[in-house]
Amino acid sequence: MQVFSFLPAVTKHLFRARLDKALAMRRRIKELFLPLIDARREYKKRPGGEPPKGETTLEHSYVDTLLDMKIEEDGAQRPLTDDEIIRLCSEFLNAGTDTTSTGLQWIMAELVKNPAIQEKLYNEIMAATDEDKQEGVAEEDVHKMPYLKAVILEALRKHPPAHFVLPHKAAEDMEIGGYLIPKGTTVNFMVAEMSRDEQEWKNPMEFSPERFLPGGDGEGVDVTGTKAIRMMPFGVGRRICPGLGIAMLHLEYFVANMVREYEWKEVPGDEVDFAEKNEFTVVMKKPLRPRLVPRRSHLKS
Repeated sequence: MQVFSFLPAVTKHLFRARLDKALAMRRRIKELFLPLIDARREYKKRPGGEPPKGETTLEHSYVDTLLDMKIEEDGAQRPLTDDEIIRLCSEFLNAGTDTTSTGLQWIMAELVKNPAIQEKLYNEIMAATDEDKQEGVAEEDVHKMPYLKAVILEALRKHPPAHFVLPHKAAEDMEIGGYLIPKGTTVNFMVAEMSRDEQEWKNPMEFSPERFLPGGDGEGVDVTGTKAIRMMPFGVGRRICPGLGIAMLHLEYFVANMVREYEWKEVPGDEVDFAEKNEFTVVMKKPLRPRLVPRRSHLKS
């Protein structure tokens, strides 16, 4: 919405349709989020935080943190407004869902192109779960699957959801690799180039989840950058993507269930194309169109 504040008399005229669409989207988001926020606010007002009869007790949530937050303004403390809470909740969910959908497509594309890796992952999934279980892989099951995590990390390394992070400013003069970065310089990080650097990674354009297993060149790599920064698909530091946790959990959960239930194959004559396209995230220019083969009898029937 901020773009419409630049030369408003011009932009609001030239981009009227886009502005109307953006305003309609904002109203829709408010209609969806505000009742949930109000319900949580009323829940917190109950004596002892007891839930209504027949409802489950809710743990402390992200919304609770926002409702309890106070910010400094004109020498006084004030709570967040409803609009501020709505925007923060919306950003939190967008950060965890857009990266998930983008990452999921790249992961499955690599598994389609690398059937031996897909089969190895399937075998791990079946070894860690009950084969006769109809409900699929549970959240607690994915923590027993190191190869699953390696597959996801390798996809995030080779195909980071965004190729840039938010720009930063150098707080002081600094020399990096023989280059002087003067104080006040705007600095950005080439995320994709970093995780495809031949000096850091062996055969970086090869999809090899084994690199993140013990003995691999990516063993122990931490995507949060707390130990060392060799890849940063979600950024690092205080401004790391707020959806990191939910995105990783969703990727593990979805990939495990999708591979458990179906064999993902390339369609003859329609090869997987890894060309990239820049949108909000970096997506596949040609969307993945795989052939799905049910793996188990209850699906085949």
